[in-house]
Amino acid sequence: MRKLKVTTFLTLDGVMQAPGGPEEDPSGGFAHGGWSVKYWDDRLSQEMTEFMGRPFDMVLGRKTYEIFAAYWPRSTEPGADALNRARKHVASTTLRSVDWSNSTLINGDVGAYVANLKNESGPEIQVHGSGRLIQTLLKNDLVDEFHLMIFPIALGSGKRLFAEGTVPAAFTGVDVKTSNTGVIIATYQRAGAVKYGSFAPEESAAAEVRGR
Repeated sequence: MRKLKVTTFLTLDGVMQAPGGPEEDPSGGFAHGGWSVKYWDDRLSQEMTEFMGRPFDMVLGRKTYEIFAAYWPRSTEPGADALNRARKHVASTTLRSVDWSNSTLINGDVGAYVANLKNESGPEIQVHGSGRLIQTLLKNDLVDEFHLMIFPIALGSGKRLFAEGTVPAAFTGVDVKTSNTGVIIATYQRAGAVKYGSFAPEESAAAEVRGR
């Protein structure tokens, strides 16, 4: 089975909306677009180059698809060839066609489509941005790995990575780095169900139960 890996930029309070500029996603009156730009450095560029330096397919939400499709086909930056060459599967209820090379519009149930996609042979599947799509993937337990860049800033509002409806799940930290600007680059892999416990002494816990 192919692995599905989500990479996204994140604030300390979990916001992932419009990291690259005000025009990316001002929905909901979001006024903080572009919050990641001043923290970008060579270390983050290297990290993204490494992440995208292996073969991959992509699953994208509509907003992220439109941002990428408007930029990368005409770009000569590192990574442009890989993005243009990759197979791209686009989740949208409003688009009727997708014109970026090697793109396919997802029809029907997105969760079922992606589950079938993971069962096909091929390279890893990457998801970039695509906040609403990620919520669907989380609810269907389809995310195998998170590749997060956590920026040293809190915004207080905006679309969050783990929104309401997220299914409880455990992850294992497999790699953590820090950029020169204080951005934490962390990779977490899916690790089964959440395991619960208590720091209370056993006799105190037993007495509490009896008291109920």
